[in-house]
Amino acid sequence: MFSSHDGLCAIGELAGYAGVSVKTVRFYSDGGLLPEASRSVGGHRRYGPEAVERLALIRSLRGLGLPVAQVRRILDEQDAGGTGDVLESAVAGRLRTLGPELRALRWREAALRLVRDCPPAERPARLRLVGAVAEAPSTAPLVRFWRAWLPAQMPARSVAAFLEVAVPQPPEDPRPAQVLAFARLNAFVSRPCDDGGGPCQPGAHEAAGARESAVLYAGLATAYDLAGEELRRGGTPRPGAALDGFVDAYASTYGIRDTPAFRCRLAGQLAADPRIDRYWELTAEVTGAPDGPVEPTPGAAHGWLLEALGAQVSAGSGEPAVPGTR
Repeated sequence: MFSSHDGLCAIGELAGYAGVSVKTVRFYSDGGLLPEASRSVGGHRRYGPEAVERLALIRSLRGLGLPVAQVRRILDEQDAGGTGDVLESAVAGRLRTLGPELRALRWREAALRLVRDCPPAERPARLRLVGAVAEAPSTAPLVRFWRAWLPAQMPARSVAAFLEVAVPQPPEDPRPAQVLAFARLNAFVSRPCDDGGGPCQPGAHEAAGARESAVLYAGLATAYDLAGEELRRGGTPRPGAALDGFVDAYASTYGIRDTPAFRCRLAGQLAADPRIDRYWELTAEVTGAPDGPVEPTPGAAHGWLLEALGAQVSAGSGEPAVPGTR
């Protein structure tokens, strides 16, 4: 293959055959990945024909993103006549890490488009907002926000079930608008939840121990599902099964009956509680399809139920739909 009398070549000739720099060949030689066949009288490196194929293999493995240490183990296995298990394991590991890397790149691309397409005067603020979110966005700030909001004694299983619904996952292939919404959501939960200095946690949670909070959120989940069906149909807030389940969740928590007086008191208490409407608006923007219908969030369902309760109380009829129910 080589033109020299001994069938070997110098480092420059090998670099030319492989299409790489002399520095690259020297780096792999010094690292023990590319053994020399011999040294010339003057101490120059000499390589055999097999070095071309080995160098091509090294470049292919490095091109797949495998680190030098893994490449070394693959070559050692090949030299020992192994079955290729090391290569298979390395490729499988690289595939596992590639997914998160690609998601981070797609997020970065959407963020760059978001900054590029906004008016120049808005770019500094937009950069600060988006820059506060990592390229592999974490939902940890959202989880911390809800753990401070939920009843302190709420069972772990109930908390996990609620967080699964309430915490939106960052889209794997986000649109710029979704990046903006998630960044705004991150900023929202990072500041005090009540700018007026009042309590963050709703007063309705104050009397809830471990058992009571489980009852409360299980009942609310059912009521939110029913209200969500009404929202999908475009139904206006009104008394019915959804409102009855909503009120019953609180009545069961307090251990009292559902009466007109209780509904009136509950309406006043919930109206005075902290609201996080902005959280749910941003959540809908993060999870929504560009042109499809917006799926009701728990916050939208909660707002629908509050309107239904307020309208019923204002009309002077706090009676539940089925007389005699709690």
